[in-house]
Amino acid sequence: MGIIARSCYFKLGCTRNDCLWSAAIAFPIDPLLPQIRDSLAAHPRLVLEAPPGAGKTTRVPPALLDAPWLRGQRIVMLEPRRVAARAAAMFMARERGEPVGETAGYRIRFENKVSARTRIEVVTEGILTRMIQDDPMLDGVGALLFDEFHERHLAADLGLALALDVQAQVRDDLRIVVMSATLDGERLAGFLDAPRLSSEGRAFPVAIEHFPGRRDEALEHQARRAVTQALATHPGDVLVFLPGRREIARTASALGDCSAEVLELHGDLPVEQQSRVLQPAADGQRRVVLATNVAESSVTLPGVRVVVDAGLAREPRYDPNSGFARLDVVAIAQASADQRAGRAGRVAEGWAYRLWPQSQRLEPQRRPEIAQVELASLALELAAWGDAELRFVDAPPPGALAAARDLLERLGALDGGAITPLGRRMLSLGTHPRLAAMLLAPDDAAEAALACDLAALVEARDPLRSRSDALAERWQALAAFRLGRVGPDASRPALAAIDQAAKQWRRRLRVDTLPPASAPAHALGDLLLHAYPDRIARQHPTEPLRYALANGRIARLFDDSALYGEPWLVVSELRDDVREARILRAAPLDEARLRREFPRRFVQDDRVLWDAEKRGIAAVRESRFDRIVLDSRPLARPDPARYADALVDAVRQLGLDALPWTEGLRQWRARVRSLRRWMPELAVALPDLSDAQLLDTLDTWLRPALSGKTRLDALDEAALAEALKSGVDWATRQRIDTLAPTRIAVPSGLERAITYGWDEAADAPLEPVLAVKLQELFGLADSPRIADGRHVLTLHLLSPGGKPLQITRDLRGFWDRTYPEVKKEMKGRYPKHPWPDDPWTAQATHRAKPRPR
Repeated sequence: MGIIARSCYFKLGCTRNDCLWSAAIAFPIDPLLPQIRDSLAAHPRLVLEAPPGAGKTTRVPPALLDAPWLRGQRIVMLEPRRVAARAAAMFMARERGEPVGETAGYRIRFENKVSARTRIEVVTEGILTRMIQDDPMLDGVGALLFDEFHERHLAADLGLALALDVQAQVRDDLRIVVMSATLDGERLAGFLDAPRLSSEGRAFPVAIEHFPGRRDEALEHQARRAVTQALATHPGDVLVFLPGRREIARTASALGDCSAEVLELHGDLPVEQQSRVLQPAADGQRRVVLATNVAESSVTLPGVRVVVDAGLAREPRYDPNSGFARLDVVAIAQASADQRAGRAGRVAEGWAYRLWPQSQRLEPQRRPEIAQVELASLALELAAWGDAELRFVDAPPPGALAAARDLLERLGALDGGAITPLGRRMLSLGTHPRLAAMLLAPDDAAEAALACDLAALVEARDPLRSRSDALAERWQALAAFRLGRVGPDASRPALAAIDQAAKQWRRRLRVDTLPPASAPAHALGDLLLHAYPDRIARQHPTEPLRYALANGRIARLFDDSALYGEPWLVVSELRDDVREARILRAAPLDEARLRREFPRRFVQDDRVLWDAEKRGIAAVRESRFDRIVLDSRPLARPDPARYADALVDAVRQLGLDALPWTEGLRQWRARVRSLRRWMPELAVALPDLSDAQLLDTLDTWLRPALSGKTRLDALDEAALAEALKSGVDWATRQRIDTLAPTRIAVPSGLERAITYGWDEAADAPLEPVLAVKLQELFGLADSPRIADGRHVLTLHLLSPGGKPLQITRDLRGFWDRTYPEVKKEMKGRYPKHPWPDDPWTAQATHRAKPRPR
C-alpha cells in the first residue's frame, strides 16, 4: 500500500548558505506565481491549493510585493502556529539578506518583530482579529493571506468572515487569498466567489505500513519500537508525530539509548531550540524529531525519510467541566494522515509507519472548530464588531452561540446583547472572557498579581498528581515552587510553565507587584467568582456535601473532599454525572465579598410557585442570590395575579398532558398541524401547535385562561379549547373546517367521521382515516380527498357488523380487484345485506335489504 507524497527542497530555519542554494532552484509553486499575480489583478479573492513544501508560505508573499494593486502597502499573512509564523518570517528575511523585522517580520502573543519598514507581516490568529477590530479600514494593508486554512481554527474562520465584511463594506481594493494544503477547494471557491489555482508539487512514493500496538502497550513504547525498526531498516531521519508535549517527553525518555540524536519540536520551545530542529544536522548524524502536528504542514524538516505517526493530535474541544475549550487527544482525519505520511517523500522515496490498525477508519476531513468548541470569545468578537450576520464558511451553531451570549451577560461583557465598556476591555486581553473578567476585576496590585497566577493555573494542565478538589493546593504548590520547593506529588515542568505564564500576564497587565507567598483561604475564590459567576455555590442547609449553584443546578462534593464544610464555593471544574453534577475543583469564597461585588444579584421577592412534590401551589417570600435560595418563608396573602404564573410553570414541568384535553380538541390540533404540512403555503396563516411551540408560548395563549384560578384542575375543557384557538380568527377557523373537515358525506347520504392524528416520534401527520361500511360507498369510483384535493383519505372499509374488511387509499382498485373476493366471503355471512355483482351501479345504503312481503 502506498501514497504519492509531495516533495521539495524548501527548508525553514535554514542558514544563509542554504537559502542562497534554495533560491537558485525551482520551487513547485514558482510556475504558478505569475498566474497568482494576474488573478489578483483581475479579482480581489483567490483560493490557492498547494501541498506542504510547495513553497506557498514563503514564495507567494514576496512575489506580490511589486504588484501594482498593492501600491506599497503591507501584506499580512495569517499563520496558525507560533513556530511556523517565526520560521516563515525568518526564512523570507534571510532570503533577502535582512534581519527579521525589516521587509519581513512577525507578531505573535507576547512577541513582536516588526518595524515601520515591514511589508510582509506574519501573524498568529488572535493578532489578526485584533488588527481588524482595532482598524476596520485596515489602513496600509493591501492583502490578507490565510495560510493552512484547512486546519479550520475558529480564529481563522472569524478572521476570514471579518475580512470579507471589510472588503464588502469599505475596502473593495483589499485582496484576500486563502491558501491550504488539503481542503475542499471547489466548495471554498464557490463560497468566496473566487478563482481557484492549484500547484501539484513534486512527489516521491511513500510506502505505508501499519504498526499497531501490543496489548496494554503505552504509546511511548510502541513509538520506540517503530523508531528502532525504522533506524535499522531505512536511511534518513525519522519524524515522529505525537499529540503533545507530555507524550513527546515520555517518548524522548523511552528513546534514551537511541543511536540517533533525539530532538523535540513543539510551540512552547525556545526560539533557539526550534531553529536547531529546523536546520540540517551539521555533522550528518541521523536524527529523530518528536513533533506535534506543527510539523504536519506548517514547517518542513530536512533529511526526513521515515515518518512514524501516532494518528493522534491535541485539538480544542468544549469541556463542560471547566467551561473552556480544552485540548483533547483525538484521532486525526485521513487528510492529516496523508499529509503526515507525505513528509517522508520530499527528497526521495520514503516510508511511513502508522501506529493504528489498518482496519481503523478515520474521518475524511478535520471538523471545523466552530462546530465543536465553546463560543464565548466568538460571541464577544461579534458583539464588538456590531454585526452578528457575518458570512462564515460554516455558521456557528445557534444553541452554542445563545449559551455563549448568556454567559457574557453574566460576566458583564454584554448588556441586552450590546457590548459594554468592560466587554471591550476584556476583548483587548485576547483570552477567554471568563479569565479576562477575573483579570480586570482587582483594584489592588497584590490581588491583580494573584489573579495572574489564577489565570495561568486555570489555563494549564493540573500540576499535581493528587486528586484533591482544592484549587488552593495547586496555588500553594506554585508558591512553594517559587521558593525552590517542589512536593513529591507536583510536576516541576508543569509548575515552571505556570510560573512563566503568570509572569507574562503580569507583564501584559503592567502589574509590578509580585504575587504573595501566602494568601487567606478565600482569596482565590474571591477572585475566581468573577470568572465563574454562574458557578458560585452555597452549601445545602441539611446535606453538607450538596451545593446549589447560581445557575440553578445542584452539585456534590466527593465524600473525602478537602472542601468539606465550606459554606460558599466557586467551582472552576464541574462534571455532569447521571444524578447530579460532581465538583472536581473549587475554592472557598467570602460571602461579605460576594455581597460587595454583586449587590444587585441579592434579591428578595414574593413568589407563588408550583411545588412539584406536593403537586400544588406554594406561596413564599424568598431571599436569593441569583437562583440560590438563601431563605424561604410561607406567605400569608399572596398576590392572586401570581397564581397564573405558577400554574403556567406547572404545565411547563408536567407537560401538556396535564391539561384537560378532549378528543375533539386533540383532533382539531392534529387537523391544523396536518394542514401546515400538507399545504405549506398556509404555514404562516395557521398556528404552530407543536409541543415545543406550545410550551414556549404558554404565557401567550394559556396564561390568560388561567387568570383568577388557583388550581390547575379549575381550567375546564371549554376554556382550554378557546385558549388554544385564541390566535385563530373566525375566517381561518372556517377554512380549517373546510380543508380538514371532521366529517364527510358518503354516497349513502350520511356523514361519517374522519379521524386525524400525529406521529410525535416521526414529527409527521398520521394518515387521516375514514371508517365506513362498504355498502355505503357503492357507486363511488375514487377515494375521497381533503386539503383542497391534495390528500387522499385512507379508507377503513367495514363489514355490516362494523368489522374491518380492507384498508385502502385506492377505492377504484378495490372495486376492480378485491371486492369480488370480499363479496364471495361475506355474502354468506351477511345475507341480509346487499352484495351486488356490479358495485359501480349499485345503490349505496347503510341499511340491510328490505324484507320480502
